[in-house]
Amino acid sequence: AAEGSQIWFSERGKVVYGAHGRPLRMIGVSQDVTDRVRREEEVRYLAYHDTLTGLPNRRLLEDRLKQAVFLAQRRESRVALLAVDLDRFKEVNDALGHKAGDAVLREISNRLQGCVRRSDTLARQGGDEFVIVIPESALDTECAIVAEKILRSLAAPVKVDGREFVLGASIGVSLYPDDAPDWEALLRNADVAMYRAKELGRNNYRFYGR
Repeated sequence: AAEGSQIWFSERGKVVYGAHGRPLRMIGVSQDVTDRVRREEEVRYLAYHDTLTGLPNRRLLEDRLKQAVFLAQRRESRVALLAVDLDRFKEVNDALGHKAGDAVLREISNRLQGCVRRSDTLARQGGDEFVIVIPESALDTECAIVAEKILRSLAAPVKVDGREFVLGASIGVSLYPDDAPDWEALLRNADVAMYRAKELGRNNYRFYGR
């Protein structure tokens, strides 16, 4: 094995006793199970992550969101959720096909990761929709700062196959417990706010109910 790499072994043994019940020796078998462990880890990873971008998928998002709301209940704090839907993404697929669209989504996910903290969760819901969970969000201004950072990061053109596209995004913001009593309502209300942002001209953000 390469220096610094990790190897997994499965070992089973049995003690052999003598006539007076004293242990004489141990016999057993040791097996290298590194490949099996790595396959299991890969299966677990794929179950909770988007295969295109490597971001948490809907399943992991829900788990992180539940935990964030649970902690907020205990600490009497707040959780912010941002639903981010790309504007004009269909133009990329229509012009250059899905392979180019996939390349754009990977680029967008990299830009979005630069807009959030390590303690936040950035997930891909599917298609061209992303979700950001900001735990213990004390001020509305924090959410506004993140939303504005996202809009700025997406303002630069995305280059693919010799073409440039400026996408932008519509962002909906929902807060627990201000706007929703649980994590499911938090997701729904962020979507409502996001569609409101689209109605009002796209490439902007709106808070739920405002």
